[in-house]
Amino acid sequence: MVALLENGPGPRLLLRTELDALPVEEKTGVDYASDVTTTNAQGLAVHVMHACGHDLHMTVMLGVAKELVDRKSQWHGTAMIIGQPAEETIGGAQAMLADHLYERFGRPDFVLSEHDSNGIAAGSICGQRRSHAGKRDHPHRDHPWYRRPRFSPQAGKDPIVLAAEFVLVAQTIVSRQIDPQEPAVLTVGMIHGGTKNNIIPDEVSMGLTLRAYSPAVRDQVIVAVKREAEGLAQGYGIPADRMPTVTVNEGAPATYNDPAMAEHVKNYAVAALGKDRVFDASAIMASEDVGLFTLDGKIPGVMFWLGAADPRSWKRAAKTGAPLPSPHSALFLPDYAPAIPTGVTAMTAVAMGFLK
Repeated sequence: MVALLENGPGPRLLLRTELDALPVEEKTGVDYASDVTTTNAQGLAVHVMHACGHDLHMTVMLGVAKELVDRKSQWHGTAMIIGQPAEETIGGAQAMLADHLYERFGRPDFVLSEHDSNGIAAGSICGQRRSHAGKRDHPHRDHPWYRRPRFSPQAGKDPIVLAAEFVLVAQTIVSRQIDPQEPAVLTVGMIHGGTKNNIIPDEVSMGLTLRAYSPAVRDQVIVAVKREAEGLAQGYGIPADRMPTVTVNEGAPATYNDPAMAEHVKNYAVAALGKDRVFDASAIMASEDVGLFTLDGKIPGVMFWLGAADPRSWKRAAKTGAPLPSPHSALFLPDYAPAIPTGVTAMTAVAMGFLK
């Protein structure tokens, strides 16, 4: 979805919100908890939940749009409001650009977005200069091997045993093969193999998530994944024509906050909220595809954090060290009453600051 608020000559500012949800069963117990179900790409029935706060983001963006319309005498230029699908699968931003977004609706001068966080008390925001979120890739690994009789396991190769060993070996790629001063995360988040407990399956497939800030580290980890997979297979005596395959999909570059723009964002937010509600943030290894809208940094862009944690729970967690339910959790519950007006106020102030 693309909405243009045109208000005379001036800068063009892209404001982005996400539209998609996650295959998670909501367990918050609130009266507005999602009870939606759908069928995923694999044909399985799954629950659906805004477990990353995208419903909060959409509400904030609607508020910002209303504020910009009501206050047209205070800014000029064009606000380009983007409703982006498929952020969770890292495909929506690229699809919109491939669909000639800028050729059809104009290339922006700035890109601005926000994301809620359980690590910040609702009523506050945080900004980060330079890297904001890590580069994400999804290596997918398949082990195609022979079928073998369940009563004669020595006659074949067991992909489940080999897959289990690979999971352990994969944990050492970052810790022992990557410079400890270079952030990287490698997670085996999905593994599928077998149909019955007394049948050794033909193959096992895995889904991995890779996060890194630099393309060089990303490439180094992918090479290591392939090398370790093939090395283990060779050690198990797998023939050359049955070696595991590794493919990479759902990739997005690191989200980079332009330093000069980030400084302006902070100043505009402080003026609107007060300096006691605007903080500096540390870079994290979450993933985002909003950076694609900056065309590899050719357009200045910034994403800031919007506090979503109940302030009392946040203080208690900070004191005890007990974590709060995080995004992608079935228990994730943003404290929307203070978060929504804070997000609307901050993003409106920042938008109007750039549209002058």
